[in-house]
Amino acid sequence: MGLLSSSVSITQYRVEGRLPDPVMSTVREALKKNTIGEIDDDTCEQMVGWTTFEDPFTPDFESAAIVIDTTFLFSLRIDKKSIPTKVVQKHFNQEMTRRLADSQRDFLSRSEKKLLKEQVVNVLSTRIPATPNTYDLAWDYEDGRLWFFSNLKSANEALETLFTQSFNLSLIRLFPYTAAEYDPELTATERDNLNQLQPTLFVE
Repeated sequence: MGLLSSSVSITQYRVEGRLPDPVMSTVREALKKNTIGEIDDDTCEQMVGWTTFEDPFTPDFESAAIVIDTTFLFSLRIDKKSIPTKVVQKHFNQEMTRRLADSQRDFLSRSEKKLLKEQVVNVLSTRIPATPNTYDLAWDYEDGRLWFFSNLKSANEALETLFTQSFNLSLIRLFPYTAAEYDPELTATERDNLNQLQPTLFVE
């Protein structure tokens, strides 16, 4: 889901830690190092990496604009291949029939079938293009806040993992409890009360 979509879902994070100076160069180098690769001609089923906001399908962090004022703007891209089960079964059966005919045998062992299926999936993976999904993010470095334009669990988990890997910084997902916990205006008494809160069961 994109920042400029007509409707958006947003997950807000607090960014823990600071980057070494110069920050701009540090961010750009980290993005370049973890730029998404292409898997269309590969057996890999999924690839996760950074891409540019302005051109997500041809990322070039060397020249792309990645900052507006104090906010970094770039995107997470997840490319995934999905081979329909019936397609795998079709090609598996065709290959098994061919091998039985060539070897003049009546059946294949369980291990042979397993190996054959893996080979069929690998061959099909190099023929089927990956489906790309792009998720924009805005990171206000000075304020330590990040807005990720998705609530999808798999996308958020991929973001949290890649962000820590790329920048060596932690992301803390903000929801009402964590937002209150990091509120600088919270008094000591209010913070103690917050820490003593327990979830309420609405169903017996």
